[in-house]
Amino acid sequence: MAFGITKQQLSEWKQQANAGEIAFLTHFWIDERFPDCTTVTKVACVDIEKLVKWGEQYGLKEEWIHHRAEYPHFDLLGERQRFILKREGKENQLVQLGESYQ
Repeated sequence: MAFGITKQQLSEWKQQANAGEIAFLTHFWIDERFPDCTTVTKVACVDIEKLVKWGEQYGLKEEWIHHRAEYPHFDLLGERQRFILKREGKENQLVQLGESYQ
């Protein structure tokens, strides 16, 4: 279950992904499979090759890409999420949700 994002944030994420950019969207998330995680970051790009290459630098495997609808994406959780957001200069996405990125 996703919550904590605006329609504008979702629209901007879709526009960036559709433009072939690596797009980040962090939102609150509840999933009983991951009881210690309260947020997820979806990293999307319609250019699959670009998304795969981007993920490789962080040890993300191509088979981890979710091929849902028109926005293929990686889901980032926990420590990996915080590490990648900080490296990408996107830690403000966690801060906006009241999360720590350290």
